[in-house]
Amino acid sequence: MRALVQRVSRCAVSTAQGEHSAIGTGMLVFLGVGKEDTQEDARTLAQRCAALRCFQDSGGKMNLSVREVSGEVMVVSQFTLYADTRKGNRPGYTDAADPVKAEELYHAFVTALRTAIAPLKVATGFFRAEMSVELVNEGPVTLLLESKKS
Repeated sequence: MRALVQRVSRCAVSTAQGEHSAIGTGMLVFLGVGKEDTQEDARTLAQRCAALRCFQDSGGKMNLSVREVSGEVMVVSQFTLYADTRKGNRPGYTDAADPVKAEELYHAFVTALRTAIAPLKVATGFFRAEMSVELVNEGPVTLLLESKKS
């Protein structure tokens, strides 16, 4: 499982029907689910995201987690994090989980993150939907976390 984490001052997810959800200061997590991923990967990665120290303390060092700054989190499914771009011009997605498994583990990740942070502090996009994601990346800070060692 892969999480591309961006520290944001705001983030919003919209569909053709309009804005679905929005957050203020916190993190945007693009979540990719691999075909070998498990419920344990979802729980482990959610804990790592909740504890990730990517917010500045009073000394200007990244020593604080999203929990410690009372921030919010937006989770957006992103199967393209498992794109294989080593050959040709068209990405391959053979390492990404099938949609049924991916959706199950996406929801497991969101549930674990809500437990680790606070239920009302975690927003989501739509799974398997065409979305527009608007964000202001602070720093900029963008970090890639994985549930397994490569």
